[in-house]
Amino acid sequence: MLAGPGTGKTTTLVEAVVDRVANRGLTPDEVLVLTFGRKAATELRDRITARLGRTTRVMPSMTFHSFCYALLRRFTPADAFDVPLRLPSGPEQSLRLSEALGGSREVGAVHWPGSLHPALKTRGFTDEVQAVIGKARQLGLDPEDLSAIGHSASRPEWVAVGDFFEEYLQILDHEQVLDYSELIHRAVILAQQPEVRAKLRQEFKAVFVDEYQDTDPGQTKLLQALAGDGRDLVVVGDPDQSIYTFRGAEVRGLLRFTDEFRTASGEPAPQIALATTRRFGTTLLRVSRNVVNRLGVPGALDRDTFERFRNPDGSGCVYGPGKVEANLYSTSGAELEHIADLLRRAHVQDGVGWHEMAVLVRSGSRSIPPLRRALAAAGIPVDVAGDELPLSREPAVRPMLLALRAVADPSTLTVDVVRALALSPLGAMDAGQLRRLARVLRKRDREAAGGQRLPRSSDELLREALLDPLLLDEQASPAEARFAALGERLLKARNIVIAGAAPDEVMWSLWSESPWLRRLRGQANSGGEVARTANRDLDSLCALFDAASRAEEQVGFKGVSAFLSELESLDIAADNRFDATYREAGVQLMTAHRSKGLQWRLVVVASVQEGQWPDLRRRGSLLEPDRLGPDGLVEPLSAGALLAEERRLFYVAITRARERLIVTAVQAPEADGDQPSRLLAELDIPLKLVAGRPRRPLSLSGLVADLRCVLADPASSPALKRVAADRLALLADAVDEREYSLVPTADPQRWWGVRERTRSERPIADPDLPVPLSGSALTTIVDCPLRWFLQRRAGGETPSTSAIGFGMVLHTLADAVATGTLPPYADELNGWLDKVWTQLEFESSWISDRERVEAEQALRRFVAWHQGRPDRTLLGTEVDFSVLLPDTDKPAVQVKGRMDRIEQDSDGAVRVIDLKTGRSIPTKPALERHVQLAIYQRAIASRQLEQLGEDPRSGGAELVQLRHDDSGLPKVQPQAPLEADEDGRTWLDEAVEDAEAMVRSEEFVAKRNDGCTRCEVRGLCPIQPEGREIV
Repeated sequence: MLAGPGTGKTTTLVEAVVDRVANRGLTPDEVLVLTFGRKAATELRDRITARLGRTTRVMPSMTFHSFCYALLRRFTPADAFDVPLRLPSGPEQSLRLSEALGGSREVGAVHWPGSLHPALKTRGFTDEVQAVIGKARQLGLDPEDLSAIGHSASRPEWVAVGDFFEEYLQILDHEQVLDYSELIHRAVILAQQPEVRAKLRQEFKAVFVDEYQDTDPGQTKLLQALAGDGRDLVVVGDPDQSIYTFRGAEVRGLLRFTDEFRTASGEPAPQIALATTRRFGTTLLRVSRNVVNRLGVPGALDRDTFERFRNPDGSGCVYGPGKVEANLYSTSGAELEHIADLLRRAHVQDGVGWHEMAVLVRSGSRSIPPLRRALAAAGIPVDVAGDELPLSREPAVRPMLLALRAVADPSTLTVDVVRALALSPLGAMDAGQLRRLARVLRKRDREAAGGQRLPRSSDELLREALLDPLLLDEQASPAEARFAALGERLLKARNIVIAGAAPDEVMWSLWSESPWLRRLRGQANSGGEVARTANRDLDSLCALFDAASRAEEQVGFKGVSAFLSELESLDIAADNRFDATYREAGVQLMTAHRSKGLQWRLVVVASVQEGQWPDLRRRGSLLEPDRLGPDGLVEPLSAGALLAEERRLFYVAITRARERLIVTAVQAPEADGDQPSRLLAELDIPLKLVAGRPRRPLSLSGLVADLRCVLADPASSPALKRVAADRLALLADAVDEREYSLVPTADPQRWWGVRERTRSERPIADPDLPVPLSGSALTTIVDCPLRWFLQRRAGGETPSTSAIGFGMVLHTLADAVATGTLPPYADELNGWLDKVWTQLEFESSWISDRERVEAEQALRRFVAWHQGRPDRTLLGTEVDFSVLLPDTDKPAVQVKGRMDRIEQDSDGAVRVIDLKTGRSIPTKPALERHVQLAIYQRAIASRQLEQLGEDPRSGGAELVQLRHDDSGLPKVQPQAPLEADEDGRTWLDEAVEDAEAMVRSEEFVAKRNDGCTRCEVRGLCPIQPEGREIV
């Protein structure tokens, strides 16, 4: 029976089974229905049972693998296995094969050709070995058969796979495990035994097979044993939906069926076609015919029957003719936003339920994550089947795996992992809390060091505290208490691991006492998108716990580390036997392969890009499993054959829609950018180029934003503003049955920027005392008052960087040379540099190497500069000072600081030296108004430094740029002595008074200056694009 999409093949199959039972005298247990996939088997079983109107002693519907497993359990002697045979999941099977290959390499049991040695440890090689073994078993080949074919075809790699195959089978038997290809192979051998075949044929008087185009040669042999020789056998298939060639399926089985399964009289099996489509109407039918008619007419099928099958009648479809559109967008981001917009509009305007829509893609790993994020961000509920993405890639699973890896192997607890765990739901900290905790730990470490060593980095201190939470003071702050609680849970879990606990026990100890559990419980009961997200996370975590408990049941289970290695190595979709995550509540997001057999009112086929769909890369190009035939080497799949399979997959995707089909792609304006697939042209409909992005999301948040824009727009009329305000009030007052606000964003009390500015009850600076500032702080406030406030008062300072550590090391060594603690020899200084360099942290090793070279060069310049100035006398290093400015009865500020070096020249003038290790240098105009140097000069003139005598005379100040070379010496930038006017005032006095006025008034404005490009708070600055005001 040839049956295209929506032609009622399932209904026909059900009715045929019911007819055998109700009208032809068979009992339900004498009918066997085989199909692909547990869900399809369950659906058929339920529908047949419902039509029969009574329960059956034996359910008549199952998958091929379930039937084969039952066959082996039934006819294999009970004492053949210590425990029941176990079928591993697909991912577990891949991992076991990889482990077996690794063991084979270590003992040298298999001689692999030298050309393969670079690939032996790769995941791709494992996949290809698995494909060759699977293809061999589908063809009924034993290991020695594969090796023989390899010898005759001059393919040494197949000979090696044959040798490994024998070893692999021994491993499977030892562990009492069967993979799926081996299961089918052994079931075929068993079913072909005369006594078993006779018993099976006696039991099953009629056999039905759904999706016959997806069978492989092994399954065809099984059917020959069950229902060959003219017995009652009905198969349903669609050669145009043959999309599983990569799994070994051969559409030729369907095309040759009439010859391979002849009637009892020896005639070819009869053929019928279902010629009416009920899924979609004439428009959708015409578009799908435009694609499928390019596939040609398969060989042995009756031409008239095939024509009726290929061109069904859709005029009577109850859903109408249908609508089809193909949209092109300039960027992938625009495509995602428009898909979200059209789904929302279909739901809100057309009344299409979320579960009645689907988005289909070619590649799950590439396309599903960004689509899921985009749809979730637009407030669209999304359901992704649990086997579409590896479990380890689920957002909710990653923190748990990270913690599990850290307790199983503490050496993996790097600083990045520490931060990730603290900021994850397990740690429940935010970035601000973590920064403040790091500063507290660093302050404690600095006090403990007492100046005897360099303080350790905050990253190192955070890691140490997480490993030993007793170092923390839980009473000091909520942040420290949360970090300590995380450390205690990790420590407890670590002890459980050492005691040999199973992975699920370890995870429960991490999970059960975390704030994450309480938060998810509350969110899951709150309703709306928050509840959907929480339920999705709970489903993912339940799947993780289930996987952990099943791992413990495996033969040879080795503990937590083995479980982690297995789970994290699986970059293919997880097993879906316990697929609790697939709840038909939201928009279905899945691959085209998985959509087969399903239908929705609205379907979006997304990301139909050239180079991705069709994907014409050869599968298995290293070992070429597609060239393995039953008698030797066969020709590989041609590019035309690959294109035909990709076209069939596209056909499957576009025939899932009942009422509306949208196909989307990106057409970049650049010639070398993304371009739509050739398959779009085969639809033979106009391609619509959609410019830009949607004006606003069709959502409550988008509506609130629009209404607020009307209120804020000076061009809006008073009447329009009143209407907008009324609508906002209506939304703000809307509540659910529990009196919770449905649209909290509509409440003006939650808006930023609408309240009057307030003044702090406690002033920033004591009004009765001079404003306390450091030299660098005064420089910052003169350059940009806002930056000073955000960094120095609001806590917006960034953590210490490697540049700061670089400067500290060089200043310390320079001071040691100046004071005579270390000799002025570059080589010896470099030795000291090596001792402390490993304590500095850099983003990568190459940055560390580069900075190390620059540090050595800077030290050589310093030594040359230090020794080459006989006319200077060193008066002091690292000299602390405190000076009141201006020098009057009512000083405005008190500046405290430290000067690197103070020297006296041959004329007796005192000069201040400031050693600089940064990359940027001030311009000449900026140097003349360099606030920090000017403050140093004023400190010299203040007569407060005893080592300078009673009446020191300033000779200016100098910046010594150690990173910048000037003929082997550092670049020196002098600032002339400050010049006073007739009133004895300098430009510094005016700058100081302006700074004091800004601090007292607490009006901190942003000012453009040379440091804007390096500013760490640009995101909060209203004169920068990234910090502009939006409210």
